[in-house]
Amino acid sequence: MKKAIVLLLMAAMMTAFAACGGGAETSSVAETTAPAATEAPSEEETEAETEAESESESADEPQGDSNAASGDTVAQTLLQDFKDRVAADPAANTQTLADGLLTNSVIQFSGATMPVEPGLLTGFGNAEITGFKEGTMFAPMIGSIAFVGYVFELEEGADAAAFISTLETNADPRWNICVEAEETVVEQAENKVFFVMSPKSMTE
Repeated sequence: MKKAIVLLLMAAMMTAFAACGGGAETSSVAETTAPAATEAPSEEETEAETEAESESESADEPQGDSNAASGDTVAQTLLQDFKDRVAADPAANTQTLADGLLTNSVIQFSGATMPVEPGLLTGFGNAEITGFKEGTMFAPMIGSIAFVGYVFELEEGADAAAFISTLETNADPRWNICVEAEETVVEQAENKVFFVMSPKSMTE
């Protein structure tokens, strides 16, 4: 009985291989029997096609990836991405910005975003972080990576320099106990503030 089942399985596999091979042969025959073009494309047509392909490729590139391969650190790459996104849409809320930052190719983990309110925030010890209107944290779903980031929108007329100083003073690169962030970056763009503590590289 077992031999019969094995033989049936082998026969099914051989049939599948034959079907795949037949398809490939048909395709290659079709290619060789296709009529050859009688005229070579003109130089103008070739240039137009090249330009169209180039524009199509650049349109498909994700935002914020331009600095990922330039030798910048994770934090510096994300900071530039943040600035680009704020410049492109100053009205974007913190959730939209944080979600966008997680799509940057420099991020090598599965991440999530979470809205935060003034008070005790991850990465700042026992210091209460206040003075912002809206905030979103973005971080890995696995807690063993030394990475935490925030995008804050400041209150109208808030002292941005004092807010940034509070973040820098209270940032604790060893908030995770098991691991330590190698770099802390804080910077303002419009009425938004970017903050991240992270490894310098995700590939090491």
